[in-house]
Formats: sequence, structure tokens, C-alpha cells
Amino acid sequence: MQAGKLKQRVTLMRPVEGPKDKYGQATTEFEKIATVWASVEPLRGREFFAAQQVNSEITTRIRIRYRREFAAVAVNEWRIDYGGRVYQIDGPPIDTNMNHTQLEFMCHERL
Repeated sequence: MQAGKLKQRVTLMRPVEGPKDKYGQATTEFEKIATVWASVEPLRGREFFAAQQVNSEITTRIRIRYRREFAAVAVNEWRIDYGGRVYQIDGPPIDTNMNHTQLEFMCHERL
């Protein structure tokens, strides 16, 4: 992986149990795990109808250098923050070419 392609700083965040709300239900907060250099590439956007509203969603690929602690973790509930935009990770990270040089996250951002 070429270092010049990793131009953006992103923050990986994982969910943690937060304080209970006024109804006694547990809330979810996100703690920052790491801030790393990444490549953020929007792939496609779409609009869809849900609950009688028009919603937009952008699918994005985010690549980072390989990190063992992220490769072996179920990150489906994790989020990635890039410049105030929050991306939901759609599945497990992909070890591109299986050579432990980079991880690829497929994400979506709902607008």
C-alpha cells in the first residue's frame, strides 16, 4: 500500500453501554479506539422510501493499514468518524489480497 493514498484521518469507534435513560433503558455511546490514516472512497449513492420519507444513503469504502486488533474483531456495530461524518460499518473488515498490508471496510452513511 502506498502511503500517499492514505490522506484522510478517520477515527474508529466501538459501542459501549452508556448511562440508563429516564425509562431505565440502557443507552449506547461510542468510545474512540484509534485515529488512523485512511483512504475514503464514496462508491455509490441511492435514495429509498422508508416510513413514508425519502432517505439517502451513500456506500463508501474506507481503507487503512492492516491492524491485527481490527482484523479479528466483529466490527459490525462499530462506526468510523471522518470529519464529522459518521459511517456505519456493514460487515467484517476485508484483508485485501490476504497479505496483511491493508484492511478494507465497506460502510454506509445515511443522510
